[in-house]
Amino acid sequence: MMAYAEDGVFENKIVIGQTIGISGDVAGPVKEMLEGSRAYFDFINTSGGIHGRKIELKILDDEFNPLKTLANAEILVKKEHVFALFQSRGTPHTERILPVLTSFQIPLIAPITGSSVFYERKYRYLFNTRAKYQDEISKGVEHFFTTGINEVSLIYVNDAFGMDGFAGFSKAMSRYKLNPIATYHIDRISPDINATVNALVNTSSKAVIIVASSSTTVEIIKNLRVKNNAIQIMTLSNNSSQSFVNSLGPLGYGVIVSQIMPPPHLMTSMLGQEFKKIAQANGVAPTYAAMEGFVAAKVLVEGIKRSGSNPTRTGLIKGLETMRNFDLGGLVISYDEQNHDGSKFIELSIISKTDQFLR
Repeated sequence: MMAYAEDGVFENKIVIGQTIGISGDVAGPVKEMLEGSRAYFDFINTSGGIHGRKIELKILDDEFNPLKTLANAEILVKKEHVFALFQSRGTPHTERILPVLTSFQIPLIAPITGSSVFYERKYRYLFNTRAKYQDEISKGVEHFFTTGINEVSLIYVNDAFGMDGFAGFSKAMSRYKLNPIATYHIDRISPDINATVNALVNTSSKAVIIVASSSTTVEIIKNLRVKNNAIQIMTLSNNSSQSFVNSLGPLGYGVIVSQIMPPPHLMTSMLGQEFKKIAQANGVAPTYAAMEGFVAAKVLVEGIKRSGSNPTRTGLIKGLETMRNFDLGGLVISYDEQNHDGSKFIELSIISKTDQFLR
């Protein structure tokens, strides 16, 4: 098979690399995201590909370990010679591979993180597709404030993700002239959940925002529900998956989850209609996490289309940067030479008694 001048580009395919936690703490939501992205790539491939080339996705499991994320990224770039990287997951994980992007001038499209570190300055080779975590937290604080709940606390993991959440929480509480009742940081690897929850329930907190991975957040909520079922709970879009809801079971009822994608069941938008059609054809459950994977795949494909009939990494970057206020059918993605933020869409949902997200 003849290879072209650019790594990962062949006569009949374009090879894309992905390092992500197929196993480990985020395996559940990652499975849903991969189903969504694969469904769209399969749709493109069966429709003739992009300028006659099919998308081939090479995925390595980093077990949600930042060190392994870096090792995998280097394998994908140096050994597998992929054309671009796609949908890493996690803040410290994505931070680890930033030097790889710069050294090899290879773009990363749709990292699954909303940390402000990826928005406050422009990284030439990184293209976001989701809103910032800090804006999600601000939305939550605003909700509590407008419903008369001022006694709000925070539980956050002690890594880059959690520290970004803490910064966003502090800003939001200050904006509404509120003083946090308490803030608790927990270890990412070995969190002392019981001690943290015991401390929280002995305060006057009426609401708590949790910034942590899916498995840790589930355990915090279960522990908290047993000890004080009256405290309102909010968590972020990193936990927006059906696997997260299923893990909570009946204890998930009433938990608020911020969303950075339109509802996957929304049939009033072109994006919702397209997602439903392609998801059903591929046996994919219509979840928020699958929708995020689907949208990320659409953005990558659109960027490659705009890079021309013989795509290069430079052409992909330039193609993505022409997507200014690009409407996917109900979700707007916008890039230019100075801004790779992507989307600002945020809304709040709540888990129902029937284990569904309600707007």
